[in-house]
Amino acid sequence: MADVEDEVAFAGEPDSFGRLWTPHRMAYIKGENKPSHDDAGADCPFCAAPSRSDDDGLIVARGERVYAVLNLYPYNSGHLMTVPYRHVSMYYDLDEAETLELGLFTQTAMRVLRDVMGPHGFNLGLNQGPVAGAGIAAHLHQHVVPRWGGDTNFMPIVGQTRVLPQLLADARAELAAAWPG
Repeated sequence: MADVEDEVAFAGEPDSFGRLWTPHRMAYIKGENKPSHDDAGADCPFCAAPSRSDDDGLIVARGERVYAVLNLYPYNSGHLMTVPYRHVSMYYDLDEAETLELGLFTQTAMRVLRDVMGPHGFNLGLNQGPVAGAGIAAHLHQHVVPRWGGDTNFMPIVGQTRVLPQLLADARAELAAAWPG
């Protein structure tokens, strides 16, 4: 059996850093099963999610024009998105009723996350277009990311991974139970 130093040298130059391997992230990095920016309809995960059960679609709450769904690749535990049912790419494409409900759902998401998970703050974001960082640019979605003091620790920098202390299914159930109405 080779010693540890030989194994490290095989994987790369030995140094003082330990390595944390997250091979499951490669599917996300390569964009497997992610629609291109021109895809629409049945190929769009945000159009498909509402046709699934709440558990299978990770849906936290459903409104008349908008729904809240957990992010499959979260930055933090509780990272969810408010999404219009209608397939539009830009915020200015929403009608007045969709704009209002998107805002109200975002406020409710923040309140529910505060009550259930106790974050110290939030990041809210609409990334519109591929150059603005939208992973799925063809369907508008607003990120609601709960933040805690110290949640930007060494793990993402050194280990290129995040520590999420709760399974998505458990977070979905807890948030859905606390959602009003």
